[in-house]
Amino acid sequence: MPSDPALIQSSLPGFCPLAAAVESLALNGDIENRGAIFTRREVVDFILDLVGYTPDRPLSGYRLLEPSFGHGDFLLPAIERLLESWRRSGDTAHPFERLGSSIRAVEIHHETFRRTRTEVLAQLVGAGITVRVAETLADSWLIPGDFLLNDLPDPFDVVVGNPPYVRQELIPDVLMAEYRRRYRTIYDRADLYIPFIERSLRSLAQGGVLGFICADRWMKNRYGGPLRELVADAFHLRAYVDMTGTPAFHSEVMAYPAITIIAREDPGVTRIAHRPAMEAPALAALSAALTAQHVVSDHPVREIAAVGVGAAPWLLDTPTQTALVRRLERCLPTLEEAGCKVGIGVATGADRAFIAPLDTLDVESDRKLPLVTTRDIRGGTVVWQGLGIINPFADQGGLVCLDHYPRLKRYLERHKDLIARRHCAQKTPAHWYRTIDRITPALACTPKLLIPDIKGDAHIVYEDGHLYPHHNLYFITAEDWDLRALQAVLLSGIARLFIATYSTRMRGGYLRFQAQYLRRIRIPRWRDVPDPIRQQLCGAAEKQDRVACNQAIFDLYGLSAAERAVLENGTA
Repeated sequence: MPSDPALIQSSLPGFCPLAAAVESLALNGDIENRGAIFTRREVVDFILDLVGYTPDRPLSGYRLLEPSFGHGDFLLPAIERLLESWRRSGDTAHPFERLGSSIRAVEIHHETFRRTRTEVLAQLVGAGITVRVAETLADSWLIPGDFLLNDLPDPFDVVVGNPPYVRQELIPDVLMAEYRRRYRTIYDRADLYIPFIERSLRSLAQGGVLGFICADRWMKNRYGGPLRELVADAFHLRAYVDMTGTPAFHSEVMAYPAITIIAREDPGVTRIAHRPAMEAPALAALSAALTAQHVVSDHPVREIAAVGVGAAPWLLDTPTQTALVRRLERCLPTLEEAGCKVGIGVATGADRAFIAPLDTLDVESDRKLPLVTTRDIRGGTVVWQGLGIINPFADQGGLVCLDHYPRLKRYLERHKDLIARRHCAQKTPAHWYRTIDRITPALACTPKLLIPDIKGDAHIVYEDGHLYPHHNLYFITAEDWDLRALQAVLLSGIARLFIATYSTRMRGGYLRFQAQYLRRIRIPRWRDVPDPIRQQLCGAAEKQDRVACNQAIFDLYGLSAAERAVLENGTA
């Protein structure tokens, strides 16, 4: 590990908290906490083909990096290809001189490192290399330690692997602080694979290629913004292969995986494929199509230009869908630019204390509000189940004085053990009885559209201004737009088009109808909507007729036949 004056030193002589934190990870035998996921051989060969690490090339002259080699899922096949290329060259007299610089592979976990090193030695000896030279090669190739901190002999022609998927809370604070100091792409709740990708990209030589399989969330969500910007500024996303629903790993994973092939070269079009068959012949054929000079028109591989612009989410769907989204973005305002407001309902941090049937909440009448939850809108209309929520906020701002509300005070004191345990209460003990989010009673009286977070399709429910939304509901209010007409627009394929384009998918194909994605939806200004279309939209919403909603927005948005097909066929 390199010496670094910025590393945090302890007052104990000879003790470095940062080194101790790395050592704790190196000794951790919990595969889940280490983010170790094992990749199938067919997928490894597919990625090696895509980055051009093939035995017909002079691989001894290449420099390959594997940043987290684990049990050797990528490393051992790469060595196999390197040795085959070396044998084909005919110059096998001095293996260390020819191969010593060909590979660098890093692993933090001690036991895994030792086990895989043994396999590497067996592989080299099996290829006819003496034990002594094999050990010298292995010691040159394999680097124990933390990839994010170790010194490495940059640059590399090829970087491949499956970076560890580890949540920040599983990493010691001192180590996380050092990672943040070194890697600017660690943003918000970014998982560990984000700085792995950053360092790997920065380690590429000009023309070098990275091939990773990992979770696809960073390509669209908030914390992936800085990494997307890095790619857009200095690299070319050559290929993207959606691996959702494919058995790409030896165990089932929660995150949706994708393969990305990124090169340090001028930007260009991106070739895209979806959910290939996990069979070697099929993957070999797909690799040939993704790397061919030209894309064959009847092949499932597609090309999309300008997938990434700055830190914006990547648009990785069909060219027709992407073109429609781009056109609407060029010519129409966002929901909020058109006078609508997107928000999320109240989070309390202690629902069992703050939420109960309204008539059982023994507090002053102006200290409680009727609450709407996802259960109240399951059928597409509001059927209130009678819940209410405590409101500890004064209308003029701040919390109410409990001495002025004796019933509220008694109620909250009865639940204080639960309420005061919350992080927000411990942070500001004097405000222990506040909800996490401020409650504004006027919202309950405002007509609004309610939208659950996770759904397979747009679920847009009209609420006429009597209920306060719970935190698992997003809401839209409007200054100009008729909310019934807006409901029809959002029930049509337009909402799903934008949400599916920009949001990450959940297990089962569900979409996240979150505020950040809802705000990307484009609509005309209400003053620009002709009266006949206004009436058509309102009528379709009243009947909850999605076909009629689509028909109305075809004219509203001036969609071509091809664009209509995008919405009608559900390709969004």
